[in-house]
Amino acid sequence: MIGANTDMRPLLWSSFAVVASLGLGGIVSVVPSQSLQAVELQDGRTYFVQPPLLEDAKTTIDTVITWNPTYYFTLSIPENAGEPLAQVVFEAKDTSTASREIRFDAEDTRAFTGTPGDRGDTLTIGNTTYDRDNQTVTVTFDPPIPPGSIVTIGLEPQRNPRQSGVYLFGVTAYPPGGETAYGQFIGYGRLQFYNDGGNLLPLSW
Repeated sequence: MIGANTDMRPLLWSSFAVVASLGLGGIVSVVPSQSLQAVELQDGRTYFVQPPLLEDAKTTIDTVITWNPTYYFTLSIPENAGEPLAQVVFEAKDTSTASREIRFDAEDTRAFTGTPGDRGDTLTIGNTTYDRDNQTVTVTFDPPIPPGSIVTIGLEPQRNPRQSGVYLFGVTAYPPGGETAYGQFIGYGRLQFYNDGGNLLPLSW
């Protein structure tokens, strides 16, 4: 409970700044607690006071066409996030051609606390879906990951793309709330693949 003499200006300013950055209008409801400062829009949508940060992206294998790599994306959830991390959506950019397409095995997605070089506990993934048409992978945590955590998500493509070069993966983070949760874009994960001079697979693959 907040006392009468508590200065609410930093909290309110943080909330208004987030709304302004999202281009959203309307009245904001700020719900402080001992550990979280949840923000809820007038229409019931929730979003992060301070969204997660995309810290790193890396692949276990960086040569084209190589089978069974893992793409690791490491996120940090600030202590003042205001909400836990419930869902992350990855969107592969510029992969509509056969030579750049990446196919994922959603059921093999993994997640853990820490980084690939310093792994902690395994995290429970409630559901993972792969939309080949839109080249997106959606990872939902059950339970959501609390603020103050570092989490790494490992996506499992069937193989690396045929074409060498830089590949960008847009990352969007969601708090709990289902359809009322407002996803916030937190950046692009950048992976680069190199041609080792091997034979190419047929374009029909």
